Amino acid sequence: MTAQDETSDIQAASEGDVAAFERLYRSNVGRVFAVCLRMTGSRAAAEERTQDTFVRAWENLSTFRGESAFSSWLHRLAVNSVLMESRADGRRRRHIVAAEDLDRAAPEKRRTFDHRLDLEEALRLLPEGARRVFLLHDVHGYRHEEIAEMMGVTTGTSKAQLHRSRKLLREVLR
Repeated sequence: MTAQDETSDIQAASEGDVAAFERLYRSNVGRVFAVCLRMTGSRAAAEERTQDTFVRAWENLSTFRGESAFSSWLHRLAVNSVLMESRADGRRRRHIVAAEDLDRAAPEKRRTFDHRLDLEEALRLLPEGARRVFLLHDVHGYRHEEIAEMMGVTTGTSKAQLHRSRKLLREVLR
């Protein structure tokens, strides 16, 4: 899809053209799903968050100002969808898993890695908060201040989670 086609589809979809929105969906769903999968570590949760992202995109398309790429806007919606669900889930559970306690948090998931590097599997082993901070900071390039605001934590907590996640990844990938 060319930039001009995308711009035309955004305009048409914001005016209610379902076919135009479907074209936008098809050209972006893979990237949105990948972001959600990395952040949630669960295929089912990623599918739900991807669906939520596109529902929000449809509902809020008129607020897209075109100051950034449409894919960037969707990326932010996806990250926010995952984080909002995490907050809601956290309120339901009120349980925090210590990042230093990887073995107790997921003993059944821990395995010995052969000579292959399996980063995706290693990321799934991280506690939820540490995984999200790592992905937001090291993969997606958000600053600690932005991460803290998105996740509802302090900047210091974001920095500590990043440090812990890197340490745990080094241990798992050794």
